[in-house]
Amino acid sequence: MTSAPKHTGDLRFSDLNLDKRLLDAIAKIGFEYCTPIQAETLPWTLACEDLIGQAQTGTGKTAAFLITAIQTLLETPIEAKDRFASEPRVLALAPTRELAMQIAKDAEQLCQYTGHNVVTVVGGMNYDKQREQLQNEIVDVLVATPGRLIDFLGSQDVFLDQLDILILDEADRMLDMGFIPDVKRIIRKCTPKDERQTLLFSATFNQDVLNLASMWTRNAEFVEIEPEQKTAERVEQTVYLVSDNEKLPVLVNYLKRPEVEKAIVFANRRDQCRDLDEDLRNQGVKVALMSGEIAQNKRLKTLDQFKKGQIQVLVATDVAGRGIHVNGVTHVFNYNLPENAEDYVHRIGRTGRAGQTGVSVSFAGEEDAFALPEIEKYISQKLKTAVPDENLTAAMDNPPITRKRGGRRPQGGNRGPRPRRH
Repeated sequence: MTSAPKHTGDLRFSDLNLDKRLLDAIAKIGFEYCTPIQAETLPWTLACEDLIGQAQTGTGKTAAFLITAIQTLLETPIEAKDRFASEPRVLALAPTRELAMQIAKDAEQLCQYTGHNVVTVVGGMNYDKQREQLQNEIVDVLVATPGRLIDFLGSQDVFLDQLDILILDEADRMLDMGFIPDVKRIIRKCTPKDERQTLLFSATFNQDVLNLASMWTRNAEFVEIEPEQKTAERVEQTVYLVSDNEKLPVLVNYLKRPEVEKAIVFANRRDQCRDLDEDLRNQGVKVALMSGEIAQNKRLKTLDQFKKGQIQVLVATDVAGRGIHVNGVTHVFNYNLPENAEDYVHRIGRTGRAGQTGVSVSFAGEEDAFALPEIEKYISQKLKTAVPDENLTAAMDNPPITRKRGGRRPQGGNRGPRPRRH
């Protein structure tokens, strides 16, 4: 295996013998040099090898697999008269709507001079419009979430037996979210693995993911890129030791600092996110909520407002946070430390992107300080802890909202089914 370049900048896209139309699109986007994951994977994937890649979000893996797919389409064109609607040549599967939309957006940019058609099918968006596209358009690249794709396979609005390339992104997250039975059903409908190229990416590889990867790929090359955010060189990290009552004033006062231009606040549960959104709004902060219960069109509008600076702060859960790909996020706040050390890395990876520096501020209260040792072990560094100074603990402009939490559960009676975790 060729070794990866020591730093971004050793390999230019122009060195890869790509089609001029694709190179022009890459140049228009502003890419010149490959990131480490691109430099190490593209020589293999462009040679039509299957690949299993370990890489975090934000490392450039999306462009790596899309450039491969589009180059393949350009090298092996099929005349329009021999193509049918509903038969994509490339399928990219992603676990969340946000990630699928981001992949599709990147694909459209890379196809701007090639004439290829990108279609997205995801839940929470207009079903009839997606169905119409599948039925009436020649689809080159289909980007999908598993649930919605299963719907269209069931109604025979899409067929996957003419697939040249299958891309599975964030395989570990698909496993976590319970999508693997759906993914298995989808793969059974695809071109056999000996007749297609399969590219699988995952941030982590446990035995379950490796077993799936070996089932779905053929003689795959394995590439591992040490995640940039795992070393966290570009993110200044501080942990404030605070009581639970101090968390909100410290957050509100910190958000008033002029250097906090765009911030994401993570909490562990949806109800905490809802409360935080309400609390920050009450203090005059321009804030919006990003969680699985928010309608997709509203989430996209919110992300757009955040990118434009009309919203200063997003409050997010871990699952929703994975879909936030916005450059220029100056600060990430962990209102609670996550129970999973890996989620901490994903959270702080929302800042310090695209070569910029970022700041991560975590609150360790009575209940979440226990998570610190595991996080420090995972990122191989000791986190700086501090007690917030007086100006951060100063009283807020408006009195905090008081909430009544549920009393004792009534005796007897059926409480109904437990709500499903998402």
